[in-house]
Amino acid sequence: MTSTLEDKVAVVTGGAGGIGSATCRVLAERGARVVVADIARERADAVAAALPGAFAVELDLANEESVVAMFEAVMARHGRLDVLDNNAALLSEEVARRDGDVASMATAIWDRVFAVNTRGTMLCCREALKIMEKQGGGAIVNTASNLALQGNVIQAAYSASKAAVLQLTRSIATSHGKRGVRCNSVLPGLTGSKSALEHLPPRLIEIVSEETLTPYLGEPIDIAHVVAFLASDEARYVTGQMFVVDGGTSAHIPGFARLAEMAGVA
Repeated sequence: MTSTLEDKVAVVTGGAGGIGSATCRVLAERGARVVVADIARERADAVAAALPGAFAVELDLANEESVVAMFEAVMARHGRLDVLDNNAALLSEEVARRDGDVASMATAIWDRVFAVNTRGTMLCCREALKIMEKQGGGAIVNTASNLALQGNVIQAAYSASKAAVLQLTRSIATSHGKRGVRCNSVLPGLTGSKSALEHLPPRLIEIVSEETLTPYLGEPIDIAHVVAFLASDEARYVTGQMFVVDGGTSAHIPGFARLAEMAGVA
């Protein structure tokens, strides 16, 4: 039995991307009226056009006015908000290339990453909470990353911004649980979306695959199914939690791939 979201209004930020579009499809398949929110309006329109009852809204998470306007558009269209999936993040090639270690960090890159990943997520949560509190409840799912739990030689800004999202999630779960609002985090690892497979260095994908405990890299649909569960009433007793969806990448001791090879079980 799949989690039902019949007639629930669900906003997915970054809804035109790989994980975002997969999440939009899964939520729609389970009965939700989906709002595809993305800075790439034409791509968002294309995703929404393929889903019954969906519509697209342009959203720039770095712009507070854009965030407020998006929620106003949702309320004008539907009059309620049941689910917010904060999926969007700053993942441009330029930022990824310059997001190294702290010693080499440009202040502008740090600020840009936090403006979208942390501040933007907070703004969406804030506006959603105003609506959900008045209507007596709702569910928020914040997308973090398994890098929020691990140190890395690069992506210091991205990792720190996503670690902040975990604490934001716990804070909201604590402050608004008695008001009927649940808030949880999903922490994907490297996901085999079309964009990732086309643009990431093959050696990086190979390294992560070796350290993944499942025999395959996850796909966007794997993240989408977890979001759909957390958004549904079947997860009504789940709040303030972290759901790591990375094929076990962050669950094992360092050097797993080499140790498995040495033990003859690779």
